[in-house]
Amino acid sequence: MKTYVKIALSVVLFIAVSAILAALMLYNKKHADTAKAKPDFIVTATSLQKEFEDNEATASARYVNKILEVTGIIAVVTPLANNHLNLSLKTGNEMSNVICAFPAIADPSKLKTGEEVTLRGECSGFLMDVLLKNCAIIRNKK
Repeated sequence: MKTYVKIALSVVLFIAVSAILAALMLYNKKHADTAKAKPDFIVTATSLQKEFEDNEATASARYVNKILEVTGIIAVVTPLANNHLNLSLKTGNEMSNVICAFPAIADPSKLKTGEEVTLRGECSGFLMDVLLKNCAIIRNKK
């Protein structure tokens, strides 16, 4: 085999191995601990939903992929598999809530409908509801 073919194959092999390693690193990357992260914005569930309802483009540019600290009244607690949990916060609009997805929560029974809660999560957008992911409870007022 000619030398330039060996060099070309070596370069292609190196690039392929590098791409596989990078993909594995990204796949196994842990999520940031939102409980310890500094929030980019501190808002109420009502004001957050209203901003998205009034002007979705502006609110998306401001909040999406940012850490938000949101305070609101619990409307619905939905336990999921593997201790995951979805929590809906009231916004004053019956058609739209702030939905908070928790990756895992130790004791979901301490969250009751009608209680005020402050949580922190990463905003992922607006689809009739404002969506927050990787949430963590900051304060639970009874």
